[in-house]
Amino acid sequence: MKETVLITGASGAIARVLSKKLNNEYSIRFLTRKKEADNEFEWDLENHIIDENAFENVSHIIHLAGANISEKRWTEDRKKELISSRVDSAKLILNSLKKKNLRLKSFISASGINYYGTKTTDKIFTENDASGNDFLSEVVLVWEKAADEFKIENIAERIVKIRTAVVLSKTEGALEKMMTPIQFGIGSPLGSGKQYMPWIHIDDICSIYEFALKNPELEGVFNATAPQHTTNENITKLIAKVLKKPLFMPNIPTFILKLIFGELADALLEGSRASSEKIQKAGFQFKFPDLKMALENLLKNKS
Repeated sequence: MKETVLITGASGAIARVLSKKLNNEYSIRFLTRKKEADNEFEWDLENHIIDENAFENVSHIIHLAGANISEKRWTEDRKKELISSRVDSAKLILNSLKKKNLRLKSFISASGINYYGTKTTDKIFTENDASGNDFLSEVVLVWEKAADEFKIENIAERIVKIRTAVVLSKTEGALEKMMTPIQFGIGSPLGSGKQYMPWIHIDDICSIYEFALKNPELEGVFNATAPQHTTNENITKLIAKVLKKPLFMPNIPTFILKLIFGELADALLEGSRASSEKIQKAGFQFKFPDLKMALENLLKNKS
């Protein structure tokens, strides 16, 4: 009999690709705001409502829910939403499981590489380093604490937290936003362009979740970032090269980005490197460790 995996954040690219990877070996369910299929169950975070049938015979939960960090300006309301969509959603699941006296084999939670702070530095961060002191690192800190509660409350046998880099995907996210202006001949690096941009191919991030699910000895926090480091300028130039498009516009000045995006601009203008050595030492092998290889795979037929 197949074990049942419940996935939150059903509308995101990771949930869609991951569920296809797991579908043959596991019974997959989704928590979603609007039920459209038999394996979907509704929840309403704002009103603290959840269909508790979603938890019947569930062995594992993969918690991917969370509002998009870079979608809108960070007003005070948006900041609350960014935290609530991650933390309060986990609390709602935890309280529902406690109420039904249910226990999981594993709770695997998304997390962010921004844990280490939005800054450009020569340091390559590992999982042992302390958190930063800006808004995004605060988001990740409370996000991970919400995941830890599942172990503290004895609801899950183990917790895995996946500190995710910028996910490169064909259909949505950072790559699409960077690719579009380049296709129209108006793409350019942001600010100095020297800020590091930790990245990971969509297939590799989904494979890391699969790896975490299938290896019960895995526990704790892991950086999910490709082993090859790059800068914003380098990735912009490489996208243009793969698309066979010229790149002649000057860098977008910092003040323009701050004018458009407000505080969110800091996340675009600064970035650090993080090490993926821990997950690799655990036995994980990247399919796309090289940026050029990853972009060629994702952008083929786009040029």
